[in-house]
Amino acid sequence: MTDICFIGLGNMGGPMACNLVKGGHKVTGFDLAPEAIAAARENGVAVSGSAAGAAEGADVVISMLPAGQHVRAVYTGPDGLIAKARKGALLIDCSTIDVTSARAVEEAARAAGLDMLDGPVSGGVAGAEAGTLTFMVGGSDKAFARGKPLFEVMGKTIVHAGGPGNGQAAKVCNNMILGITMIGISEAFTLAEKLGLEQQKLFDISSKASGSCWAMLNHLPVPGIVEASAANRDYKPGFAAAMMHKDLKLSQEAASQAGAATPLGAEAAALYTMFVNAGNGGLDYSAIIKMIRGK
Repeated sequence: MTDICFIGLGNMGGPMACNLVKGGHKVTGFDLAPEAIAAARENGVAVSGSAAGAAEGADVVISMLPAGQHVRAVYTGPDGLIAKARKGALLIDCSTIDVTSARAVEEAARAAGLDMLDGPVSGGVAGAEAGTLTFMVGGSDKAFARGKPLFEVMGKTIVHAGGPGNGQAAKVCNNMILGITMIGISEAFTLAEKLGLEQQKLFDISSKASGSCWAMLNHLPVPGIVEASAANRDYKPGFAAAMMHKDLKLSQEAASQAGAATPLGAEAAALYTMFVNAGNGGLDYSAIIKMIRGK
């Protein structure tokens, strides 16, 4: 049994912490939202009145937070988790944040003699609840070996992406592909509709031809064809448009810092900005077909 501190018990962190409890670990959590604390407590997570209190004596500290500024605030400074964690503790941040923040916090942890991993996830709330998440992990080989058994409790696929920050790099690159692809699929199915080609016929052809891709096979933005598609549930989100928007913005921030040209990524970010700013952030990311159709 590992003594685990879990900071951030929301839609993703809450189920992840609960799966660690089910896996036989002692988990003490903290969140600013009373409802998140209450839900975690009901599922066997002990709760603390502060992040520092939750981390006291823990073997491993895991966090799932909204953005880079939150991760920096929670981990660094005189009252941060790096200062409060016990000697030898492993730190794992599963938030999706900017690469620069991930590397800066890991550097601060290393300077304090602590191992740290960035381990953003793919799989959404359903994957968090089922324990089938994909973890893209950045950090040293030593730290990864320490964290892998816990990732295996919370997820199904665990990939060591390389050194510090590489988990975040993998996440933003992967989701840039996904965002661009969904826009392409939406445009193609909209064009087919206007040309009088049945949506089912296009799917039957493209899903077996060169246009086939993961997003089409799993998240087709038109209803009645792919069972798992959010389009069948009036675009109730599996992966919200607001989250895709966040990841695309992170990809463009990373591209700017790296001096990389990503014109399609930039256009995808701009389109999702328009879609989210129109009040659609709570819909599934595949609902962008509504905007492309002009509805």
